[in-house]
Amino acid sequence: MKNLIPSTLVVCLALGGCKTTPEQTKVLTQAEYPAAPVAAKKPKTFTNHGYQRVDDYYWLKDKTNPETIAYLKAENAYADTVMASTKALQKTLFDEMKGRIKEEDQSVPSFDNGYYYYSRVGKGQQYSVHCRKKGSLDAAEEVIFDENKMAAGKGAFIMGGYEVSDNNNIAAYVSNTTGSYAEFELRFRDLQTGKELPDVISRMGGSLAWAADNQTVFYSVPNAALRSHKIYKHIVGSNAKDELVYEEKDELFNCYVGRSKTKRIIAIQSGSFTSSDTRILPADQPNGKFTLFLPRQKDVEYNITDHPAHYYVSWKDPQNKNQKIYELPKEGYENRSTWKEIVAHDPKAKIEGIDIFEKYMIITKRINGLLEMQVRELTTGNSKTISFPEPVYTAYPMGTPDFTSTKFRYAYTSLNRPTTTYDYDMLTNSSTKLKEREVPSGFNPDDYEVKRLWATAKDGVKVPMAVVHKKGITLDGTNPSLLYSYGSYGYSSDAGFNANIFSLVNRGFVYVIAQIRGGSDLGEQWYEDGKLQKKMNTFTDFIACAEHLVNEKYTSPEKLAINGGSAGGLLVGAVTNLRPDLFKVVVAEVPFVDVINTMLDPNLPLTTQEYEQWGNPNIKADYDYIMTYSPYDNLKKGNYPNILATGGLNDSQVGFHEPAKWVAKIRTLKTDQNVVLLKTNMDSGHGGSTGRFDYLKDEAFNYAFILSRLGIGK
Repeated sequence: MKNLIPSTLVVCLALGGCKTTPEQTKVLTQAEYPAAPVAAKKPKTFTNHGYQRVDDYYWLKDKTNPETIAYLKAENAYADTVMASTKALQKTLFDEMKGRIKEEDQSVPSFDNGYYYYSRVGKGQQYSVHCRKKGSLDAAEEVIFDENKMAAGKGAFIMGGYEVSDNNNIAAYVSNTTGSYAEFELRFRDLQTGKELPDVISRMGGSLAWAADNQTVFYSVPNAALRSHKIYKHIVGSNAKDELVYEEKDELFNCYVGRSKTKRIIAIQSGSFTSSDTRILPADQPNGKFTLFLPRQKDVEYNITDHPAHYYVSWKDPQNKNQKIYELPKEGYENRSTWKEIVAHDPKAKIEGIDIFEKYMIITKRINGLLEMQVRELTTGNSKTISFPEPVYTAYPMGTPDFTSTKFRYAYTSLNRPTTTYDYDMLTNSSTKLKEREVPSGFNPDDYEVKRLWATAKDGVKVPMAVVHKKGITLDGTNPSLLYSYGSYGYSSDAGFNANIFSLVNRGFVYVIAQIRGGSDLGEQWYEDGKLQKKMNTFTDFIACAEHLVNEKYTSPEKLAINGGSAGGLLVGAVTNLRPDLFKVVVAEVPFVDVINTMLDPNLPLTTQEYEQWGNPNIKADYDYIMTYSPYDNLKKGNYPNILATGGLNDSQVGFHEPAKWVAKIRTLKTDQNVVLLKTNMDSGHGGSTGRFDYLKDEAFNYAFILSRLGIGK
């Protein structure tokens, strides 16, 4: 029989692996490009706790200053100049990423109150079209919103979501054209005629709830610092002034409004990062008064889930950090002796959330960094667990709006498994596959190896990493690698499918997600061990992960790129200061790098309500600790890696000035010939470009920077 395996592959298999690293190309130095823009120094002196700080670039925060805009545009032009030689590579990367998107696609329909709701996208369309069908999937399609028409002629567009009235006739929807995820307009559309109603609330915070009367809507409003602090009541079609129904005056707290899955209650939840309380109102009594469910307690967080027979409360306190679940009677629940514990606290399993149905409860738990779902029968307490065999994956409920359903929907994905949607039948305890994400250009999961590694942190703690790379690579330290993490707010860095990353993996990269402290990957204590006076663990964990990859010869410092955004940008900024020798390339997206200045300004986002995350720098001990890691304040003369920092002019979470100042200051201190670039989106905010193809262009730019700085030109 003819040998179908090429002789070169036979040699590779015999040796245990082959090189997949692309051919190297020359890396140009900073000196071989035109001079970078220089931001003017306008020293501003700050005195705090007896210390003086001089900030030469404080002036850059004013986007009404023409000099600021001119500087940002000059930086964008410079970035384009430096990256001009990668235009073909960017086009190739964009085409690859676009090729992994099914251009004509549709979500799995979801049944709610007599209608099947879904969204679809068409060939060449940047945005979604939201639709519904009455009673049957064979019914005529009704187009509710066409985002492509709504976004026409706009530099950015975000559809924040919509809620339909109980009689299915009016949709309340939130959107903006600034790219901000904190401020929206609230509008109303008559779904019978397709026409816009005249009611417009020009500034709201994103949360809303219909009352059962089909005309009353409750909505949240942010203050100047974008803290959601008030809940108003609006009567559709009325010219009366909207009524303030709740104001949260504690600057550490935000408040939001929503309606229970049973449709029976409207709830205002007010919470900080450590405490919460809830006020409730029967949905059929919109003119009534909200009543406090349970008083606020220090370091106690609770969430209410409504059921016709009971309330279910997930409860967290210092002794139950991973939460427990109680069943409460409808009447007399104020008496704690009436509470029945149905799910005990488990120090090894964090309760991520619960979803209620008429006869069942779905409990999502995080155990050893991986998610599983437990299906509990309410009357008997019997439960089944949906678990998954792979070593690294993520799975999560997708939301099933029908309270009476005996099926619930969930998604499963891993680093080499495209997201797959399932319905789980709670009567038969079986899953039915509904849809697997299609990769039109082709994708074979078996071409890749997924594994879990554990690094040893500075204090001896084991830190998990999720890894994917092509099968058969040789671990000799010469593979390029991209290490990503976030590590703040208790947000876990789950290992889901990212089609874009295979433009790097297919070029020989090892892609790694570090699940460091500050996230809650290993439970609530994991989160608490990476914030406030323990925040340094976040950075040293990440460094330990990088060192492990180097020591185990997955890569080397000359081949290692790192990436993080927002608070993850703080992460990569901090570790760059701590270990500039460990990384070759840094991509910091909308990075929170000017920590001390931001946290001292109560008029900015990420300030007063976040004292429970970072500390309050008006307190000397907190000021001193933040100053040990604040990236902007810890820059010093020396060598730095290649750096690309991105920003958004309309960013509501991290001001565009933070990456701008950071880059300007680095350029005055660096003693190497590596390249430092600033790229600012002048039309959008924290999430970058809002269209699905425009977003891919941003990704292609970032990846081209990484590849070119590592000498990979194709």
